Amino acid sequence: MLSQLKQLLAQTTLDITELQQQQLVKLVELLHKWNKAYNLTSVRDPQQMLSRHIMDSLVVLPHLQGQRFIDVGTGPGLPGLPLAITAPDKEFVLLDSLGKRIRFIRQVCHELDLKNVTAVQSRVEDYQPDLKFDGVISRAFASLDDMLSWCEHLPNEHGKFYALKGVYPAAELEQLPPQFNVEDIIRLQVPDAEGERHLVIITTRG
Repeated sequence: MLSQLKQLLAQTTLDITELQQQQLVKLVELLHKWNKAYNLTSVRDPQQMLSRHIMDSLVVLPHLQGQRFIDVGTGPGLPGLPLAITAPDKEFVLLDSLGKRIRFIRQVCHELDLKNVTAVQSRVEDYQPDLKFDGVISRAFASLDDMLSWCEHLPNEHGKFYALKGVYPAAELEQLPPQFNVEDIIRLQVPDAEGERHLVIITTRG
């Protein structure tokens, strides 16, 4: 699996250390193991997890600005865990309402010795952080409108929303509330993944 990950990474400009690559493979192994009992993801094949979960998460990394991020509706820690592994200098809060997912994330952090992840079990609209975030990340979590209305209280003054989408979300962009501004829409290239991927970066109008 490590050699397959190396092949996938070679198709990107990402600079991932040997240790981080080993941690990413270990993450897939743990996800595969836990998935049998807890049904954390519909992707069953560990080889597919590398492209559809790990690489799909990592392609966002070059676009993140800041130090402190929250991954809302993280599920089994995607994209938060791969990002935390490959950006150990950044801080990540991984939030989900389901206990089994949060237990999995905490187990991964324990086994991989990740010090930059805080796992929180909560509904996003109920979560009131002491410190706001530079970036609010969501992957297949909700429509842009719902994401922004549920998460509006999370970014700091200059914080941004990073929404991972499949096909270009034209209809959702048309329904964007007026207080938000689309800063950029980036077509992402995910090695070995089918279909389109886009990253929508949104700011609040100051």
